[in-house]
Amino acid sequence: MEENKVPLIQNISRNGSEKLVAEFNYEEEEHDMKKKVWIESKKLWHVVGPSIFNRVAIYSINIITLAFAGHLGEVELAAFSIANTVIVGFNFGLLLGMASALETLCGQAFGNKRYHMLGIYMQRSWIVLFMCCFLLLPFYIFATPILKLIGQPDDVAEQSGLVAWCLIPLHFSFAFQFPIQRFLQSQLKTGILVWVSLGVLIINVLMSWLVVQKFEMGLVGIAITLDISWWLMFLGMFVYVTCGGCPETWSGFSIQAFSGLWEFLKLSAASGVMLCLENWYYRILILMTGELENATIAVDALSICQTINGWEMMIPMAFFAATGVRVANELGAGNGKGARFATIVSVIQSTIIGIIFCVLVIIFRNKLAIIFSSSIDVLKAVDDMAYLLAITILLNSVQPVLSGVAVGSGWQSKVAYINIACYYIIGLPLGVLMGWVFHTGVEGIWAGMIFGGTALQTIILVIITARCDWQEEARKATMHVQKWSHPPAIEQS
Repeated sequence: MEENKVPLIQNISRNGSEKLVAEFNYEEEEHDMKKKVWIESKKLWHVVGPSIFNRVAIYSINIITLAFAGHLGEVELAAFSIANTVIVGFNFGLLLGMASALETLCGQAFGNKRYHMLGIYMQRSWIVLFMCCFLLLPFYIFATPILKLIGQPDDVAEQSGLVAWCLIPLHFSFAFQFPIQRFLQSQLKTGILVWVSLGVLIINVLMSWLVVQKFEMGLVGIAITLDISWWLMFLGMFVYVTCGGCPETWSGFSIQAFSGLWEFLKLSAASGVMLCLENWYYRILILMTGELENATIAVDALSICQTINGWEMMIPMAFFAATGVRVANELGAGNGKGARFATIVSVIQSTIIGIIFCVLVIIFRNKLAIIFSSSIDVLKAVDDMAYLLAITILLNSVQPVLSGVAVGSGWQSKVAYINIACYYIIGLPLGVLMGWVFHTGVEGIWAGMIFGGTALQTIILVIITARCDWQEEARKATMHVQKWSHPPAIEQS
């Protein structure tokens, strides 16, 4: 009897030990996972935090400048608003998208430890975007006839044309500022963005007050203030880069920047099309709403909703930039699993923030418009649109992050085709069908464009990302870095 107890005791002891080992391994894995998430979150927010501040500062500079223009008169306010949002906004979206090609190239090169190539890529981007600025100049030079053609009053169109001429220096600043921002973000040197943005914001307020209140320079003075502010922002970052802030990635100007420009232009163009199609989509929504009967209240309410959405979009757009950097860094280093993990962490965190804002919009839906309007009709219209705004915010917490994955992976051309199909072949016609054929007004147009465009695009990007072979993408990224680091023109020389 005693002999039979020994195996039983041994068996119990062995099972207990295995259970303890299993529990210990589970706790260790859970601890390791928490540690990995924490490390990845720190890397992510190293870009997200400064990027949010930088975007808020730029947005504030535009709002402050617009506010000073409003003190000059109604025509001046309308003229500056149209010149800044229509003429500059069109070119801004395209050039910003083209510069995002650097998030792919610089991010992957930095991950691959080919640090010297980051400065060369940035110089190539400067050259390509500078040439494109000349191609886009007619929008500024012929702004007055263009605006008259689309139905703007003569006095507003003429004043807007004057402002557009004065904003040509601002236009050329985009060609240099956008690339240098992405150059710094790709190597996680983002603190300088905060300090430069803060300094320029303060200077802009002082200059705007001086040109309006003291020197009475009118619209021309305000436009010049905006020009100076944007160039100061670039110069602040340029001085940091060239005076020792990036010793590994900046070794001075190089003749290599003029090689491989055609391939660089193609990637930049794909990036530009990808992002500007998204940027223009909801601008078209406002134009479509303006064609409805009795559209004044609808346009006012929709503009308020889009303003709120624009403010909140700074957060997911910061995640867009950070995700592009993190995915590109990991793929360039040949770490496909790291890129996948960075994607998951970014999507989850951005979605959580999106859910919070979505809930806040629903809770305070009847109070959203109070800071913008005192009209009861407008307040009610915004209340009616609040659920669509909440859905848009939720979708926009996911979609930009997945677009960031596309940029970090170099899928710009593929996503450009997806955007064309979702937004302009499906989304816009569905919005027209809902708004005009079924007579559902602005809510129908917006709902059609959300579900036909943004939601469908998000679903497709989720599927593509979920089915991605990350190790294969890492292999491709390594090959691309080698190819771009040694273009044929350089090898022959």
